[in-house]
Amino acid sequence: EFVLILGFFIPMQWGAPAADVRALAYTVPITPNVGGQVTDVLVKPNVAIKKGQPLFKIDPTQYEAALEGLEAQLALAKTRLQQSEALSAQDAGSIYELQSYQAQVQGLEAQIKNAKWNLQETVVKAPADGMVTNLALRPGQRVSNLPLFKAMSFTDTTEIILGSQVLQNFSRNIKPGQQVEVTFKAYPGKVFSGEVVYMVSATAQGQFANTGNNVAPQSTQAGPFFVKVKLDDEAFQSTLIPGSMGSAAIYTDNVKMAHVIRKVMIRMDAIMNYIKPN
Repeated sequence: EFVLILGFFIPMQWGAPAADVRALAYTVPITPNVGGQVTDVLVKPNVAIKKGQPLFKIDPTQYEAALEGLEAQLALAKTRLQQSEALSAQDAGSIYELQSYQAQVQGLEAQIKNAKWNLQETVVKAPADGMVTNLALRPGQRVSNLPLFKAMSFTDTTEIILGSQVLQNFSRNIKPGQQVEVTFKAYPGKVFSGEVVYMVSATAQGQFANTGNNVAPQSTQAGPFFVKVKLDDEAFQSTLIPGSMGSAAIYTDNVKMAHVIRKVMIRMDAIMNYIKPN
């Protein structure tokens, strides 16, 4: 029995490592570019929306007033510029005054461009295809454009990422393009084929941050490496709910004789998903 374990199951981890796999999606914190009171919330939670679709509206009154004020100043500045140009053409005006009005007009035009952008940003739009899940924003609430403020959390569903965390001592033979088989708790009895996209070449444990302090001792426990995989059935992968869990077996170019054992085990795992909740 010991020889069987030593001869097959330990080499199998080198040639066909297995690990948990998880469906991931990018989450975008929605912070408006302008502040103000929310007048309308235009989305519902857990309903798919398209890129550019309005999420909510901010009271535009102060931004409309700012734009109107600048446009009035610009109209006056253009009139003064025309008058100064006419006087200058008759050698009756000051070059300094003409240049001053020219600069004033250009400055106001730039301010108006910014004011129009601020007004446009009172309608906050979806940054990509996706959905809002935990929606708590309500009309009447005041939102801010401060970096730490989040009006809502937006889940970008344009790409569902499959990530597996492989122990370091089993990761050395993993390369892009190698065959992968994946099971999911939500789809018991099924095995999905795919391939390795890449193994992330750095982890947080390997990050050296400049803090201005002496080096602080850290835990020496070896954390797993993140491996990105993709399914052959890309349409199915795009339907996975972020957070979907399962198991992944990676078939490397080493210890190929152990691959058949891993294939049997991953299929057993798929069947066990009918009765094993975790």
